[in-house]
Amino acid sequence: MKRTLGVCYYPEHWPETQWAEDAARMAALGLTWVRIGEFAWSRMEPTPGAYQWEWLDRAIATLGQAGLKVVLGTPTATPPRWMLDRHPDMLALDKDGKPRGFGSRRHYCFSHQGYRTECAKIVTALAERYGRNPFVAAWQTDNEYACHATTLSYSGAARTGFRDWLARKYQSPDALNRAWGNVFWSMEYSDFNDIGLPNLIVTEPNPSHVMDFRRFASDEVVSFNRLQTDIIRKHSAYPIAHNYMGAVTEFDHFATGADLDIASWDSYPLGFLSDRIPAPQEHKRRFVRQGDPDFQAFHHDLYRSVGARRSGASAAEGRWWIMEQQPGPVNWAPFNPDPLPGMARLWAWEAFAHGAEAVCYFRWRQAPFAQEQMHAGLLRPDSAPAQAFAEAEQVAKELKDMPDVGTARADVALVFDYASDWAWEIQPQGRSFAYLWLVFDTYRALRRLGLNVDILPPDTTDLSAYRLVLAPGVFTLSDALKSALAAHKGTAILGPRTNSKTPNFAIPVPLPPALPGLDAKIVRVESLPPDVPVPLAGGGNFQHWREKLEGTAEVTEMATDGWPALVSSGKLHYLAGWPDDEAMTRLLQAACDAEGLETDPLPEGLRRRDSATHRFLFNYNPVPAEWSGVTIPPGGVHWTPL
Repeated sequence: MKRTLGVCYYPEHWPETQWAEDAARMAALGLTWVRIGEFAWSRMEPTPGAYQWEWLDRAIATLGQAGLKVVLGTPTATPPRWMLDRHPDMLALDKDGKPRGFGSRRHYCFSHQGYRTECAKIVTALAERYGRNPFVAAWQTDNEYACHATTLSYSGAARTGFRDWLARKYQSPDALNRAWGNVFWSMEYSDFNDIGLPNLIVTEPNPSHVMDFRRFASDEVVSFNRLQTDIIRKHSAYPIAHNYMGAVTEFDHFATGADLDIASWDSYPLGFLSDRIPAPQEHKRRFVRQGDPDFQAFHHDLYRSVGARRSGASAAEGRWWIMEQQPGPVNWAPFNPDPLPGMARLWAWEAFAHGAEAVCYFRWRQAPFAQEQMHAGLLRPDSAPAQAFAEAEQVAKELKDMPDVGTARADVALVFDYASDWAWEIQPQGRSFAYLWLVFDTYRALRRLGLNVDILPPDTTDLSAYRLVLAPGVFTLSDALKSALAAHKGTAILGPRTNSKTPNFAIPVPLPPALPGLDAKIVRVESLPPDVPVPLAGGGNFQHWREKLEGTAEVTEMATDGWPALVSSGKLHYLAGWPDDEAMTRLLQAACDAEGLETDPLPEGLRRRDSATHRFLFNYNPVPAEWSGVTIPPGGVHWTPL
């Protein structure tokens, strides 16, 4: 499929006399896609049941007649004010029981049945009217599920839904009590209707209770999304996407992806570096105008795998887009610097090298009003081109001359499990332990070695395509993944904390990690303060987390205090701690060497990605970088045919 560019546009924000000029400029710039509609419910249905489509008809026609393809969003992330009059209890409540009210967006509880009914009505009306429109070529459901911490609701609707969910799962209070270990602290229940939500209590709740609440909340997102996709598919054959986000793990994206044709995500490299990535200040200063060198790529690979869920394709073949690409300063991070010249081009090409079908910039024109007026677009508020305009134009021209870059096969797989992130957030056992960043540290080290990586779901059944498989921190190994590991002929490194709990959040006996053929058990664990690393004999340290192992498994790496750091049985290895950068890179290099995997250790800030046809180099540095006799400018991209 030919790679394309797009943009997000809000015709309801601009005079209708400006639409045709905007559309013509988009087409002349080389854009293909225009996403519209996802925030326009109050214009589609200004009063209950009184739909006004004529303005949207004209907007879609104007864009389509200019040669552009429309991605039409369902508007359910922004219910209009009259909705709250109809359903005053539709708001989510936060953990302190306070309502999350009207005046911005995402002001709804996923569990509220009345709101779901209203959503079904507007989505049905939208799909009936535009499901076969020749200018509409794709759909987007809602917008950024979980944004602003809106997955977890402690409302009455959520409490009722959670009780029903528990009753279906456990069938009897006695079974639930046994599963949760409610004999502890006399927490036993005699009726499902006695079970509350895990908030507003004296001290920490039972982790089994919280884990089931997190599973329930994720399932509510999945079913809310499915409500919409089922309706759209009755009226339209166009593919359906949702725009996920970076470092947002509150619901299972793989489960949601099972109902979607395309996974997309919203890429804001500078905002994420400032707001979300735990990194030393020196790192943040170096990449303040470029973004973290690995964060975008990690999500590209993750969402490519999510995009394979519905079709059953391999992780390398999933359909995915960037629905929103940062073009300039954003408005929502603690600090909002201007991107280094060239970055809007680099970010797009890096996405294409990882298999993106489309990269859509957010937004066409900077809004001069409301909450996002300080968020840059391709145009300034006065319609003059902003910095990224010329960079998008350059990418569009380069795409014309570039064959379909395709997605290359990877020899390395990394397992990612949303439920594990919930588990270790519930019971981190140490302030600095976070599952997402454990996985990300592993991914970062693989990228520093110049490797392509596929990210796999936790129920993967076949690992035969991969010579190296890594599964750090997986809460409970699924039966499918256990079988796949048993059949795997390459190297596998599991841990730390992998398979350390049952699905009901209990310590299993026999003690973890309980891996077939590996005689090792965790007898003690400790979380490590930042200034108390555990040195490893081969160099580097364990940080954040460390396990003490006993057993007869071969010890292939020691800590300097005499405890095993890595134990092995053939090609199956268990890692008993969280390595720092030095140790992680060294251990992964050794694993690659054992498998005969060629690596290409890269200088700081320089990253490589092989597509099916080209080798790409991306310089995230604010200074030039050298590689194999080639000088790559700051924020530059270099590619050569393979």
